[in-house]
Amino acid sequence: MEKRIKELRRVINRHNRLYYAEGKPEISDSEYDKLVRELRKLENENPGYITEDSPTQKIGAPARAGFEKIRHTASMLSLESVNTEEECLKFDATCKKELGIDSIDYVCEPKLDGLSVELVYEDGLFVRGSTRGDGYVGEDVTENLRTVKNIPKKLKGADIPRRFAVRGEVLIHISDFQELNKKQAESGKNIFANPRNVASGSLRQLDPGITAERKLDIYCYRILDSTGDMPSTQKEMIELLKKAGFKPAPNTKHCESIYDAIKTHHDLEKNRDELDYEIDGVVVKVNDLICQEKLGVRTTNPKWAVAYKFEPRKEITKIENIVVQVGRTGQLTPVALLHPVEVGGVTVSRATLHNMDEIQRLGVKIGDYVKVQRAGDVIPKVNEVMTARRSGKEKGFKMPNKCPSCGSTVEKEDVHYRCSGGFFCPAQLKGAIAHYTSKGAVDIEGLSDKTVEQLYEENLISSVSDIYGLKGGDLLKLEGWKSKKTQNLLNAIETSKDVTLDRFIYGLGIRNVGKHIASLLARKFGDLQKIMSATQEELLGINEIGPEIAESVVRFFRNKRNSEEISKLLEKGVRIRQKVSKGKLADMKIVFTGSLNSFTRSEAKKMVESEGGETLSSVSDTTDLVVAGEKAGSKLDAANKKGIKVITEEEFKQLIA
Repeated sequence: MEKRIKELRRVINRHNRLYYAEGKPEISDSEYDKLVRELRKLENENPGYITEDSPTQKIGAPARAGFEKIRHTASMLSLESVNTEEECLKFDATCKKELGIDSIDYVCEPKLDGLSVELVYEDGLFVRGSTRGDGYVGEDVTENLRTVKNIPKKLKGADIPRRFAVRGEVLIHISDFQELNKKQAESGKNIFANPRNVASGSLRQLDPGITAERKLDIYCYRILDSTGDMPSTQKEMIELLKKAGFKPAPNTKHCESIYDAIKTHHDLEKNRDELDYEIDGVVVKVNDLICQEKLGVRTTNPKWAVAYKFEPRKEITKIENIVVQVGRTGQLTPVALLHPVEVGGVTVSRATLHNMDEIQRLGVKIGDYVKVQRAGDVIPKVNEVMTARRSGKEKGFKMPNKCPSCGSTVEKEDVHYRCSGGFFCPAQLKGAIAHYTSKGAVDIEGLSDKTVEQLYEENLISSVSDIYGLKGGDLLKLEGWKSKKTQNLLNAIETSKDVTLDRFIYGLGIRNVGKHIASLLARKFGDLQKIMSATQEELLGINEIGPEIAESVVRFFRNKRNSEEISKLLEKGVRIRQKVSKGKLADMKIVFTGSLNSFTRSEAKKMVESEGGETLSSVSDTTDLVVAGEKAGSKLDAANKKGIKVITEEEFKQLIA
């Protein structure tokens, strides 16, 4: 149970980052909603496992580096999704029950597929704009928003409030998106995957000039804050926004009942292909603002609104070929190469087939005509085979016995196929290196995914152990590398040579072995060689380790190439030690905030661990101590509010001296 909860949190947080911070979603909205519903159900059944950092307790993703952070004037919550008439009627019944009334009128707005932002006005002038971020703190993109032509720079009308903040959705219209992709193709550049990616990426450009080149638009639908008189209904709010100079969402409609709202949803879904903007549903909102206030909000979404989703679009095209894509974990995924087809304003030329079971379920063959669906209007996938259009020339597909990237044997695990090459598979290598250097593993500060990619492409690393052979002279020849950056990385690499056994095991990236299992192995065996030589029976004797994990561990260490790579790491100076159970900081959970002068954050973590403590990334009720450096921010405020002990960097040095 706990393992599944942690895995769901990890997966959901990753998809939050991809969707909100990077604008590169990998799964459909419905698939994402399914994951969240499962996690919420497990947490409700096991409330002892609920934590402050669970994705059910927060919204979106943190603001990215490169932009100043701005706290919103009011929280920008997400919406709960419904997919059927029955679920929509249940929402209506729940609202009526909680309000103690027999009828409710609603306002329906198209669920625009763009990037949510806050616009802030002072004395009628636009002064600040930010992305949604995590719902409470977003990225300052004011200068980029100034390039969006239909954002009023000055509010219209009389009696302008001293302070006025609104929420809206920045997007690019389909016709403008198609023209942009045409220009991209003509100039030999990559075309964009979908309109939302364009809106998200354009608004996050560090150069506002690039944003200005994109024909972005915005529709506003809510007043977040105002020092003036507030309307009494959602309908009146929209009228007030129009009078102030904002463009409200098109096709917004006032509905006398939930049945009118459902009809509005169906009508808009039928006509969606005629629209010049992407939508994936209708937002149904209780019209009366006092009723909205009475209904209140949950942790991440309001109780007075739902997103009633559409069925994903589908189109027909031909599968020209089926190829295999090797992922970072070695999983082989069959991918259909399609005759290009437009689906919802996006040219689709490839679609995932997931696995062999899915291919067999669909009966897909090379040369088939198929229905292609943009799941959640984002990720293309094959939905149905048009068997009536077969000519007899179609060919079946089989998964390869050898990895197409490295030639290693392909092994079947349940419905999945995996490359056994591990560290030596080029398709997996960059992911393996990035995992080994991550914070939960050996923690090499400065070796981001982007840096790993650069070093790999420049042929400076071709294995994990190559990290420990990097030379300053080689790094300084690379674009963007100067002496300080180079020396910082070399120092971090040297520091990483001293690592606890549990972190090292986790860093190896063994299938099914996360931080918790790595810690169990380290405590049980206490020595790397003992873990490497452990039998499946010995591993199964450990509580929480089942056949799947035991088999993964044995298979990994029996692989000659993996053992050779571990030997190289030890030869290059990696020193593995057991985690300290006693020390000056034994069992203490410590948070560092602000900038440190005497050592890097990575070095500080190693110091804490060497004294038996643990470092946390955020302040919570379990935090024992906060070390505040210069320019300490929100973490220091949180510690003071919770009454957690705070010490300076100098006091920390004295503590561990």
